[in-house]
Amino acid sequence: MLGTVESGEGRLPGPQIGAAHTEGIVLSAEGIVKRFGALTVLDNVAFALSRGEAVGVVGPNGAGKTTLLSVLMGALEPTAGSVHYLGQNVTRLPAAERCRVGIARTHQVPKSFSGMTVFENALVAAQHGGGHRASEAYDRVVETLRLTGMLRVANRRAETLGLLDRKRLELARAVATDPKVLLLDEIGGGLTDGEAGELVSTIKVLRERGIALVWIEHIVHVLVQVTERLVCLDSGKIVADGKPRDVMKHPDVVRAYLGSAVG
Repeated sequence: MLGTVESGEGRLPGPQIGAAHTEGIVLSAEGIVKRFGALTVLDNVAFALSRGEAVGVVGPNGAGKTTLLSVLMGALEPTAGSVHYLGQNVTRLPAAERCRVGIARTHQVPKSFSGMTVFENALVAAQHGGGHRASEAYDRVVETLRLTGMLRVANRRAETLGLLDRKRLELARAVATDPKVLLLDEIGGGLTDGEAGELVSTIKVLRERGIALVWIEHIVHVLVQVTERLVCLDSGKIVADGKPRDVMKHPDVVRAYLGSAVG
């Protein structure tokens, strides 16, 4: 059960969301515009994510990548356009409600609760983010911490963790909500290649479990280990969308992001 959610068109019972799902699309955005005053950050962006698909999002700083994730998550409301989840319009549904029906997100800078243990952080996510009842939430947290390699530090306070474990905890908090869609915002940022590789292994397991991914990352060689499709944003517009090798060689991507062609 997904519960009852708000949309721009009234209240929708959770089961209708799943029933309205068509052609394998789990999350989509149509004609998204986002302005902050006179500044247009997203300009008529259209995006679709299929069930179980992993899409990487690349682009230069200021291209609008994190803003797009915030619109998909519900942290920001678009100036124009719409967002659909499992076939239903959720454009006006707040982030907390989107989390409860199956969309979760990680942040560039981990946002764990200091003063709480790893286990407590994940438990809050499962109960309040995912809407799981106490006994169900406990089992969910144990499974999630085992999956993300954090069970060994379950009783450590979050603020005592090193960077890799803070990133793992950020991922664990999102996974504990039991998402169908997971939005990753530069979760590999600041890690060594070896550390990023450890996260890649976990994210691959999430894919195998059917979670659809949208992953923003500047470390492209890490990104393409998981994603079969890349989207490149520049100045708020999608300039390329396709297989990673094709996108990386696209002239607009080379000019906007890479600076030179990739062999």
